[in-house]
Amino acid sequence: MDTETKALSNEQQTPDKDKLEAGRLLFARECSFVMGAVDLQHLPPADLPEVAFAGRSNVGKSTLLNALTNRKSLARASNTPGRTRELNFFNLDDRLMLVDLPGYGYARTSRVSVQKWTKLTKAYLKGRASLARCFLLIDGRHGIKPIDLAIMDEFDEAAVVYQIVLTKADKVKQVDRQALLEKTKKTIAKRPAAHPDLLLVSSNKGDGIAELRAQIATLAITAEKT
Repeated sequence: MDTETKALSNEQQTPDKDKLEAGRLLFARECSFVMGAVDLQHLPPADLPEVAFAGRSNVGKSTLLNALTNRKSLARASNTPGRTRELNFFNLDDRLMLVDLPGYGYARTSRVSVQKWTKLTKAYLKGRASLARCFLLIDGRHGIKPIDLAIMDEFDEAAVVYQIVLTKADKVKQVDRQALLEKTKKTIAKRPAAHPDLLLVSSNKGDGIAELRAQIATLAITAEKT
């Protein structure tokens, strides 16, 4: 293992074999679309722990959900920025609810105000007691942008634990990955609601998918014990 690979491994810790296996088994089970909610009055019952996925439009939320669950079209991916306007809920083995949140902003209008992010999403994040964690997806090619920082402010204010997932790792040169991880870690270091562990994934190549599954499975197991 070369020095660069060792450094990358140190930054993105690999879960132990038991956690990786728990993640594999969980995501090998049935996962089905439950509903798309357009207001708080029509959310599904908060009977299961929930894991939400947030990020800029076209960051790859739907593609990542499909990769996690080994399905080609569980979540509908779109080339049209900002198409998802609902909170989409997916039941994973009656143990966990995966929630695909609407994207905020997109590349061609990078200065779009955070206020454009729906009130529904903000209200969900602040008031959903069953929300175990939100995974905040950041395009690994570009890193954290001002609009992402504004969303992180929302999470910090609402005391919603969020964990950064750097997507599209296959499009980031190997030589640039360590710098990306270090810069991201420095950016979130003093944020009160940010989880310190970073994940670097590629939905196309499968990099980091097993590790993300393990993280989510750990959340499910922890919820079952409480």
